Amino acid sequence: MPVVIPVVGGKKSGKTATIELLVKELARRGYRVAVAKHIPEPNFTIDTRGKDTWRFAEAGAKTIVAVSPSEVAVIEKVQTGNFSVNDILRPCSNSAIVFLEGFRRLIAAEKHLQKIAVVKSASDAREAVKTFECILAFTGSYNTERDYPAIPYVDVSREPNKLADIIELTVKKGVVT
Repeated sequence: MPVVIPVVGGKKSGKTATIELLVKELARRGYRVAVAKHIPEPNFTIDTRGKDTWRFAEAGAKTIVAVSPSEVAVIEKVQTGNFSVNDILRPCSNSAIVFLEGFRRLIAAEKHLQKIAVVKSASDAREAVKTFECILAFTGSYNTERDYPAIPYVDVSREPNKLADIIELTVKKGVVT
């Protein structure tokens, strides 16, 4: 079972950039890393209208697997309103680490998951501490060391290796979902 690390923060806080830097560093260290991203738009599709895969879905296929020389894409037509973390993790079983971006309500309910909070201000940090339990570390443009000395702060844009070290310790301890 992979270690699951939700990355939480407000809009435009730097969640995607944080995950990008961590994926790069952890992949460099040899970890197989997955990312699950919540996209709240109700009619979103990764597919392209008119393409064969889109046509198969329009015909009623619930799962479409597209295979090219360099990647495999699986499109599942399912309602995700009642998805759990385990549902999200199903395609990620071969990964050592899975980052979650978005899924705010789901993550708030998963109190045991250790989270990285990306903050831009003192109020962002207060909101994160109030909303989420088990904050593994803070990152972002606001340094939280004075406000929350018990929770490590790492400027991931300058030192992604330090935040990756914290995650690596979590992996070695075997803290999972």
